[in-house]
Amino acid sequence: MTVRRVVALPLLGALLTGCGIRATEVPTDFGAAPSRVPCSLTGPDLSAQSSRGVPVQVFLLCGASLVAVDRSVRVPEGTPDARRRVIVAQGLLDQLASSPSAAERSAGYTTYVPGGLAVSGPGPKDPEDALRLSAAPSRLTSYALAQLVCTLSDSAATEGDGSVILGGPEKGPLRRYECTDEVREHPGSTQPPSSGVTGA
Repeated sequence: MTVRRVVALPLLGALLTGCGIRATEVPTDFGAAPSRVPCSLTGPDLSAQSSRGVPVQVFLLCGASLVAVDRSVRVPEGTPDARRRVIVAQGLLDQLASSPSAAERSAGYTTYVPGGLAVSGPGPKDPEDALRLSAAPSRLTSYALAQLVCTLSDSAATEGDGSVILGGPEKGPLRRYECTDEVREHPGSTQPPSSGVTGA
């Protein structure tokens, strides 16, 4: 019995030692530490902004939610208000359709708004604050529609009440869309609330 104990003690010691993590002098290299928190830009991204223009914000997708980033849109001086709204709206669409800057991409930003999307003012029988797109809003992905609604509803292109009246080309139906907290937080699964709009 004594012999068994003498043999078992070294084996037990070896097992217990193997369970720990031994210090090592060998250097390890797992790459550089992350330089930026996802969805957080360290400062103004000047490459994504024009040197002159009206300061605006657009909503890009980062992670699973929409995040506002700064941009600018050029509007000629003396432009009438009705025309100004359309110029700002088109500038916002162009910014949304453009690829995010290198700094924004590295922080995790992306966009789902397709290129070539155009906007025009209201038709003859539309409310004066309506905007018509070259593609029907119903044909856009949920992400793209959420980006458009949240960007336009809080801009100089609309009345600034958190909503925007959008329609497709020509005489398609108009709907008033709202940007809510739920839409900003879950743009992929939450459609912007909307209601039908009659003509002026």
